[in-house]
Amino acid sequence: MEFTGSQTIAASREQVWQGLNDASVLQGCVPGCESFEAESEDRYKAVVVASVGPVKARFKGTLDLSDRDAPNGYRIVGQGEGGIAGFGKMTATVTLADAEDGTLLTYVAQAQVGGKLAQIGSRLVSSVANKLAAEFFKRFNATLTATSQSAAQ
Repeated sequence: MEFTGSQTIAASREQVWQGLNDASVLQGCVPGCESFEAESEDRYKAVVVASVGPVKARFKGTLDLSDRDAPNGYRIVGQGEGGIAGFGKMTATVTLADAEDGTLLTYVAQAQVGGKLAQIGSRLVSSVANKLAAEFFKRFNATLTATSQSAAQ
């Protein structure tokens, strides 16, 4: 499954880059995130509760950041185990570019699921995954826009 999207964020590219590398900002933007802890500069442990159709599970996993090119973007590799519900893996490339009203954030992500999640059907899983990605970037945009506006005052 592949997902793509973009958002214009009313903040400087440097502010957006800092937000993408701030564990507390990321935790607040991940839907269903119960915990998000840095294990190192490039690795985080997370616990996320998600529902896909009739399957609701608590996923425990990791998020690795690589190919950092400050303040232009990076690569994210995440994986989580949801016990009997199955597993999920995701790889995404996030790029930042200057835009008229701030910063254009663009993402391209690929995801795989296994276990019960894979049995539900790719259309439903794809729809939920795309919705979760869109919700993350919507929250991220709102957080960074609010931070940028309060800093300007």
